[in-house]
Amino acid sequence: MIQYYSSTATSLERSLTLEPHAWVDVVRPTDEERYSLRDQHNLPRDFMVYALDPDERPRLEREGSSTLIVVQVSHWLGHESATPYDTVPLGVILTPAHVITVCGHKHTVLLDLKRGKFKVSDTSDQARFLLHVLLRVAQRYLLDLRAIDRRLDSLETRLSKSTQNKELLELMRLEKSLVYFKTALRSNLALLERLRREDALIAGCVGMLEDAQVETAQALEMTDIALSILGTTTSAFAAVIGNNLNEVVRVLTVVTVAVALPTWITGVFGMNVPLPWQQEPWSFAVVMLLCVAAVVGLLTFLKRRGWL
Repeated sequence: MIQYYSSTATSLERSLTLEPHAWVDVVRPTDEERYSLRDQHNLPRDFMVYALDPDERPRLEREGSSTLIVVQVSHWLGHESATPYDTVPLGVILTPAHVITVCGHKHTVLLDLKRGKFKVSDTSDQARFLLHVLLRVAQRYLLDLRAIDRRLDSLETRLSKSTQNKELLELMRLEKSLVYFKTALRSNLALLERLRREDALIAGCVGMLEDAQVETAQALEMTDIALSILGTTTSAFAAVIGNNLNEVVRVLTVVTVAVALPTWITGVFGMNVPLPWQQEPWSFAVVMLLCVAAVVGLLTFLKRRGWL
């Protein structure tokens, strides 16, 4: 899908035709669209391939009059997924006439840009537009990390009473997402450091670049902290789950023994042989009292030993 956007005095407006200095938004392009874009904008053959490669790392490439910047962005896959959060590449291609964003997913960073959730300067100012995108990428990581923190708090509450592995498995999935975040954020930070040395590319926008670096470094630090807490939490609550399970087994054992004693007593007096007091009218009451006394005695013994 290819969409065109041009800046007005207050916002970005979608247009049906490609205007000079417009933003070209490309999401999950077909082969035909890729070839058309390459020919129309005279792009190097590999630029579209790099931007759509799911394993591509952050990079900056120049060829001819075009520049490609690939950055890794966080991408939510859903809590039911094997990995709730992943990272995907987002490519920004700067040409003399247009700025082109390429992504294999419909990502919230670009949706926020279209919906006006943060102010974007004139699309003809390519450096400022690029840094707006990079800053929003870093802020998206921070938002997703806060969501992960809230999810961890919820899991901690459930884990304190759990005897199953469901919550621990979810912790492992979140840990996998955080590892992806950490790897991507380190690469993004290295890319921003390289951009700092590109004076011609970011002329006049050093302040915005520093903001993007600060936000990215903060996200990386939050990821490290979350990974550290998650590792400690996983170990601690693995022991908690084991203790909870032991408590259940202990209660079931006490119940089993408490039920076994009356069964044994009634079994003895239920034998089809002559027994003492079997002709007495109070024999049934005596048997019941023996059962109650045996259970009470057992519970008292267990409580004194600290087993109950």
